[in-house]
Amino acid sequence: MTKTEMVGKIRRIVLDILKPMDPNIIEMAKMISLLNGIVAINISIAEIDLKVENAKITIEGEDIDYEEVRDLIEDMGGSIHSIDEVVAGKMIIDDAATLQD
Repeated sequence: MTKTEMVGKIRRIVLDILKPMDPNIIEMAKMISLLNGIVAINISIAEIDLKVENAKITIEGEDIDYEEVRDLIEDMGGSIHSIDEVVAGKMIIDDAATLQD
């Protein structure tokens, strides 16, 4: 097994980003959805300021290349504040409820 085969594939990633008003979230979603390995994307605006928007981006796919996503967001004038969730492996699983929830 090669090193590449041993690395798990990213299936879902949730990002908190700051983006300019232009491009709008429709254009941004279309551009990100064209990247290899991406099956679906959801962008929702959490907050709007005068010149920027704070957005949550959820991306699902078969093999998401985080660096490629990050570079495209930065090319569109955005910046990633945080990576809020990552799912990797052979399938997607959601958080399980625990006694602390």
